[in-house]
Formats: sequence, structure tokens, C-alpha cells
Amino acid sequence: MSFCIAIDGPAAAGKGTISKAVAAHFGFAHLDTGLLYRATGAKTFEGLTPIEAAQSLTAEDLKRDDLRSGDAGQAASRVAAVPEVRAALVDFQQAFARREGGAVLDGRDIGTVICPDAEVKLYVTASDEVRAKRRHKELVEKGEEITLEEVLADLRERDERDAARATAPLKPAEDATVIDTSDMSIDEAVAQVLALIGDRRG
Repeated sequence: MSFCIAIDGPAAAGKGTISKAVAAHFGFAHLDTGLLYRATGAKTFEGLTPIEAAQSLTAEDLKRDDLRSGDAGQAASRVAAVPEVRAALVDFQQAFARREGGAVLDGRDIGTVICPDAEVKLYVTASDEVRAKRRHKELVEKGEEITLEEVLADLRERDERDAARATAPLKPAEDATVIDTSDMSIDEAVAQVLALIGDRRG
């Protein structure tokens, strides 16, 4: 039996961490769809066009060491604005969503475009400042030299581009439950989401 949980939201809001915890709790498969776009963006560093990169994407590309870098994040946002790139990656995501045993997908257009019929739709968000602090801490721990102000500017630039694109803009699905994690610990956020999903599953 398939059961799809769609989790959307902007960068560093906590959706990835929540998604992994939810998948582990219920024994569902998990797909960070942002990695598909990060891997596609990273392949453009090698001279491929965004469309060529998307069409040639393999499972090995999702294991690259540089996918969590700031450069890969910016590249992901740029290639995600190309309709042909999104189209090339839709089939993979939709097949994953309906696999037997349940699936959790997190990204920016899961509830609105990829899985509009998902059994549970969540939109996880947080204030710009809180998200910037989280992402800055993450990048510094990885050895990147970047200021909090630079991270904040980068997040706002990505948010604006993701929300303004003509194809699959970043926004909550009309029937999504919005969860603001600005003043929550990750444990509190996960507990709230698990309770909500438990109610939906009956």
C-alpha cells in the first residue's frame, strides 16, 4: 500500500531533518528532491547545459560530496527555474512517491506539482533570520568561510527566485498544513508533525 507525505518549504526551515525523522519513524522511503536539483546544478559546473545535466542524472550523481555547498544551492535554484529541467525530473519523483510501503518527499513543489494527491501535505517554514543562522552554522561546520549576512542575502535571493519562477513556484499547497519552526526545537517540530500524520493515518 502506498502512502505519500509531501513536505515543502524554503531552505533551512527544517524540512529535511523533519522528513528524515518522519520516514524513519514510519519506515517509509525518503527522497530529498532538492538533491536532484543540486546534482543537476553541480553537473553544469562541468560544462553541461541544465537540460543535459538533468537528462543524464544518475543515482551516483546524488552521492557527490559538493551537493551541500553554497554554490550547489545557488546552481540548484537556477536550474530549477528551467521548465525542461523540472519536466525531466518529475517522472522519477512521482514514481518514488507511489512506491509500496510509503514515501516521504521533501522539496519546494511536492504538494503543489509532484504529488498534488499526497495523503499528507506540510509546508515547513521559519523566519529569514532563524533560517540564516541555521544554514550559517551548518556551512561553518563544514569549513566554509562565509558571514551570517552573506548567508541571509543568499537565502533571500533564492527565496525570491524560487517564489517568482513561472513553473512550480515555491508556495504552500492550498490544503497543506503550515508549520513555523522559528521558535521550535527540532524535537518539538518532529513531534508535532508525527502527531499530525498519525491523525491522518487513523
